[in-house]
Amino acid sequence: MAPHTELYLGARRALNGTGLGKLEMPTHHLVTHGVVVGMTGSGKTGLLSVLLEEAARARIPSLVIDVKGDLPNLLLAFSNFESAPFVPWAASLAEPNDDRSVEAIAQAFADERKASLCSWGISEAMLKAYVSGVEPRVLTPGSSAGEPLHMLSGLERGGPSWTQDPEAARASLSAAVSLLLRLVGRDADPARSKEHALLCALAERRLRAAQSAELSQLIGDLQAPPIERIGALDVDEFVPKRDRSALAASLNTLLASSTFASWREGASLDIASWLTPTTGRTPLVIVSVAHLDDLERALVLGVLLEEVLTWMRSLSGSRRLRALIAFDEVYGFLPPHPANPPTKAPLVALLKQARAFGVGVLVATQNPMDLDYRALSNAGLWCIGRLQTDADRARVVDGLQHAWQDQRATPDLDRLIQRLAPRWFLMRDAHDPSTPLLLQPRWAMSFLRGPMTRAEIQRARAAWVDGHG
Repeated sequence: MAPHTELYLGARRALNGTGLGKLEMPTHHLVTHGVVVGMTGSGKTGLLSVLLEEAARARIPSLVIDVKGDLPNLLLAFSNFESAPFVPWAASLAEPNDDRSVEAIAQAFADERKASLCSWGISEAMLKAYVSGVEPRVLTPGSSAGEPLHMLSGLERGGPSWTQDPEAARASLSAAVSLLLRLVGRDADPARSKEHALLCALAERRLRAAQSAELSQLIGDLQAPPIERIGALDVDEFVPKRDRSALAASLNTLLASSTFASWREGASLDIASWLTPTTGRTPLVIVSVAHLDDLERALVLGVLLEEVLTWMRSLSGSRRLRALIAFDEVYGFLPPHPANPPTKAPLVALLKQARAFGVGVLVATQNPMDLDYRALSNAGLWCIGRLQTDADRARVVDGLQHAWQDQRATPDLDRLIQRLAPRWFLMRDAHDPSTPLLLQPRWAMSFLRGPMTRAEIQRARAAWVDGHG
């Protein structure tokens, strides 16, 4: 797949509705990050999917956080206009009382896809080029629906980074220990938790010596510490024996849990390897947490984002877009002060620092009320779909006007957003003086069938391997 330097997003119009034409955006515009908001049915996930497809066509690796279960649809990128790939999905998509055969329903979806893609100038040859050039991967922590993900790999697996980049290894260890302590209901703050400091010291001693730091080994070390001091204090004075025994018992109960076992198997948390092409195809890595409850999502994504931050800081500076981090449905994970879930600090750091390393961040949500717009105020790209409530529109308009850099009179943004039709967005690009304008995203090359269950993710992964692996 030949790389593209322009991202083909769809059609553009002036705010008065005139001037329909093609909208292409240079890849480096995403270095300064992007925000996509819109109510259910506005086309927000479709626009995000198009952005990710275009990044892959430009050979930009992407890491995607999927909260709702929609983005594994990127596995359904069929390389032709035939109906056969739709057959396994047709029955579940049929309307009530639809008495057509599965084959007829599949053909109808195929015909709609062909007509829609052709209307946007996307040929079968372009589909084949895209599919042959992308390498999608779905990771599902705590589940075998996709690839399982070892959430404690920074603790239990160690690696060469302890000799090559100790600072990065220590950051990964800290994030893993924080997750472990949160799972047993203990203080997980590295700056104030004595238990965090003790576990990190015990684990680092083992990992630096190329020894195992599995949880069972650390439980033994808690009961009989192989070190005498933590900082300037004796171990028994820093964390008394009774408290260490209580922590060891809590960790042992966790270790004995059958559900916890799935968190300690599968791929390691290694962002550099995930985003490095190994087959000549562009990595498109989807971490799906739709199957987890709210607390588990926050814990898992906090560790994941800390790993992303550590990886980013290992890069050299760059003005070109070298990778994209996308977070679909960021509501609840980047709230305003004083709320502080485990995801907030690394997200804020990424939004403030990632541009210097050539890493773009895309966040999307249908619920804009609970977003920290101060963290988003430096985003260069804003795509705003229809929002029904006055409060939602006021929140977004306030955030957008904070991001407005020039002195031109701003249009009546509230009225524009209220009147937007489905699949139309108000777009503001800080790099493009012709904006704000109206954007209609092109039809996605992937079949966007809606949220996937775990069984459907397994089916889609198997179909991709059979057809493209």
